[in-house]
Amino acid sequence: MKNVIFDLDGTLADTSADLIAAANACFIGLGQGALLDPVADAKTGFAGGRAMLRLGFSRMGGGSEADIDTQFPLLLRHYADHIDTHTTLYDGVEAALDELAARGYLLGICTNKPVDLAETLVMRLGIRDRFGALLGADSLPVRKPDPQHLWQTIDDLGGARARSVLIGDTITDARTAENARVPCVLVSFGPEGSGVQDMPAAALLDHFDDLPDLIDQLTG
Repeated sequence: MKNVIFDLDGTLADTSADLIAAANACFIGLGQGALLDPVADAKTGFAGGRAMLRLGFSRMGGGSEADIDTQFPLLLRHYADHIDTHTTLYDGVEAALDELAARGYLLGICTNKPVDLAETLVMRLGIRDRFGALLGADSLPVRKPDPQHLWQTIDDLGGARARSVLIGDTITDARTAENARVPCVLVSFGPEGSGVQDMPAAALLDHFDDLPDLIDQLTG
């Protein structure tokens, strides 16, 4: 069956403020105050917890990988406790998901977020029931951009690999789609903004209202 697979952070939901807050909690605990800005550093937030910690430690004058290893579990704990304080779905997400389902598409999520956190977030956002499969960073021994991560999501969903489209927001998603040989749609409202124009993609998406018709065009 035809299917649409979504990335999560920066694609379905703007999670940047809660991610940055989790990193800042670590630096506040170290007596440094909030070192990351939720707007200016949003792109780093989507790059993962360790990337945020590295940036913050660099602003402290440096920090070792051991320092990052020590703070990383604390970051995850804070994030898990405050995962949806500021996070919101992008405009039009729920209507687009419902319309895709009405048109016969199976829906899944393939994210490099730890799977327990991903499950918690989509439950809190009220959209878990829209997706027949959800795989996270630790669901398999590999993760995006390894194509097996995407393929396994499609297989768990019961979809056909040859009738799949991946919706994402970063070069990691674009490379995943290339490696898996499926079309990729990149959103222009995620952390990369207009930078997605320079990435390999079958199409760009400016608003979720346009997604169902765009997927119809890509899947024929």
